[in-house]
Amino acid sequence: MVARYYRELHSLLTRTLKDRHAADDVVQEAFTRVLALRHAGRPVEKLRSVLHRTAYNLVIDASRRNKLRDHDDLDALPEHTQPAAARSSQPEERLCAAQRAQAMLATIEALPPRCREAFVLYKIDGVDQAEIARRMGISVNMVERHVMRGMDACRACRDRLDGEGEKDSDSSEGRVP
Repeated sequence: MVARYYRELHSLLTRTLKDRHAADDVVQEAFTRVLALRHAGRPVEKLRSVLHRTAYNLVIDASRRNKLRDHDDLDALPEHTQPAAARSSQPEERLCAAQRAQAMLATIEALPPRCREAFVLYKIDGVDQAEIARRMGISVNMVERHVMRGMDACRACRDRLDGEGEKDSDSSEGRVP
């Protein structure tokens, strides 16, 4: 099999790729794959066609891989033309977000235990107020008060973090900042 088709396939690939060494690699891989099929017990009819198709597919795959890798070296670009990293991945932004999250958690932890329980069940776990009232053995009205107290504490924390002294109840209603 190898002796019969090697030269023909190698010659075709050398002309196509314009690189003798690349053609060597593709021919070897094509023969390896076809032989693996035969050793796996799969009959290979029209061996010449299967070898050519396999080699052709290998060339296409290599071309696609090369296109994916074909880009400018970022280190070679002048610094002012290099793409900027996402703002959220900047160290300062990540630190600020982590500090805000810690402050909010501390605010929630500082709530009285029953208030914190109702607030977390409602705002974090998404349990409806009637179910919270049933679980905690309190009225729905009391659950609403606990949730509002937690929301007020979170708004105050957000305002402190933002450096604002006034509440903006229109933009923050119904969500944890």
